Amino acid sequence: MQKFVNRTKELETLEKQYSSSESSLVVVYGRRRVGKTALLSEFLKSHTDSIYFLATEESELQNLNYFKSQVADFTGNELLRAATVDWFTVFKTLLSFKTESKKIIVFDEFQYIGQSNSAFPSVLQKIWDTMLKDANIMLILCGSLVSLMKSQTLDYGSPLYGRRTAQIKLKQIPFRHYHEFYEGKTDNELLPFYAVTGGVPKYIETFQGYDDIYSAIRENVLNTQSFLYEEPYFLLQKEVSEIGSYFSLIKAIAMGNRKLSEIAAFLEVKQTNLTKYLKVLMDLDLVEREVPVTEPAPEKSKSGLYRITDHFIAFWFRFVYPYRAYLEKGETDYVLSEIKKGFVENYASFVYEDVCRERIWELSATGEWTFRFDKVGRYWGAKAGEIDIVAIDSAGGHLVLGECKYTKTPKGLNVLHKLQEKSEVMQQLTGAASVSYIIFSTAGYTQGLLDEANRNSALLLK
Repeated sequence: MQKFVNRTKELETLEKQYSSSESSLVVVYGRRRVGKTALLSEFLKSHTDSIYFLATEESELQNLNYFKSQVADFTGNELLRAATVDWFTVFKTLLSFKTESKKIIVFDEFQYIGQSNSAFPSVLQKIWDTMLKDANIMLILCGSLVSLMKSQTLDYGSPLYGRRTAQIKLKQIPFRHYHEFYEGKTDNELLPFYAVTGGVPKYIETFQGYDDIYSAIRENVLNTQSFLYEEPYFLLQKEVSEIGSYFSLIKAIAMGNRKLSEIAAFLEVKQTNLTKYLKVLMDLDLVEREVPVTEPAPEKSKSGLYRITDHFIAFWFRFVYPYRAYLEKGETDYVLSEIKKGFVENYASFVYEDVCRERIWELSATGEWTFRFDKVGRYWGAKAGEIDIVAIDSAGGHLVLGECKYTKTPKGLNVLHKLQEKSEVMQQLTGAASVSYIIFSTAGYTQGLLDEANRNSALLLK
């Protein structure tokens, strides 16, 4: 069973909706294995007047019969169990049953019913409008097929559009919570585990008990009998058609082709042929288009680069997908040796940059600086080369430049000097009046840099 990790904000949202004197309709969605059911189970522990219904991929009629049986159990109405009824009758029976507290109805994997019958969201909309909205009921629609959940509950064209009172998009566990799973490990020891498991609770738990990341990878990802070996197929096969085309596109990005022109050249197709596929992957939060944080109009920028946002997907396509033929033949040792060659420098170091940028937001929120940022990202371009961290306080005219060093050797003054050399250009690009610096290093710092940090209040070492 998955350990429930602190989801304070999400639980507060559910409790607020429950406490309302009016009916509430909450949509909970997110990718598979991210902990949606665990969140709802935790919420329902303190609310016993509830029905948790898990929809299946069977017909709408079968789902209706399953739901009818649960309502019969909940209400003790044996006549309902044997009757031939529709959704309206089942909900009417449920509403007429008196309880001590507010009733909660959870439809988990809701999208399967709408997939079986496209008219079901319209049926539920009518039930909501005519019965539920004035009955002080809490209805929770939960699902893991993101595209279907959006089209059936959130998009403008959905019959349920405008009825929801809240929505929760459950995302992966941030790196700062990893110590809750792996007690006793340092951040440096946790980073490789995060780089592979990507904040997905089920994956995190699968890697528990391992001290060596490569042993964990061998047994849980490279093993052809493990569920993670085929996981990306299960994640994508119900979200998209033409799964081969999407796999090729993700592989191209994972192999380092980040410009649209590079991806098209790698796949030997026209750039215009890729747009619809990229849009789908971005809607699924698997890929994002990144631009330099200084760009005034990001959507029009010609400097856009594509990156895979899901760390497990990025790892799998970088280190597993290209070597599947070897793994199927049992050549696990060879594949693992190839992973060891590029894992730290060509993969984990970039994940470390993501962790550091996340940390910048945390530092800003806790008052590390006297100002707050409204933009955090990175910069690349002809004027100042590449900068791992650029944090901008647009209103106050403050700028923070930073570097992230995933390394085995302490970093020295040369890292600071390189940032200082770029500061004038970055001030011109951002209009900032002042510049501060931050340096992250997994191996610490030389005495010279530590001394400079003690003297220079504009320099922060983390």
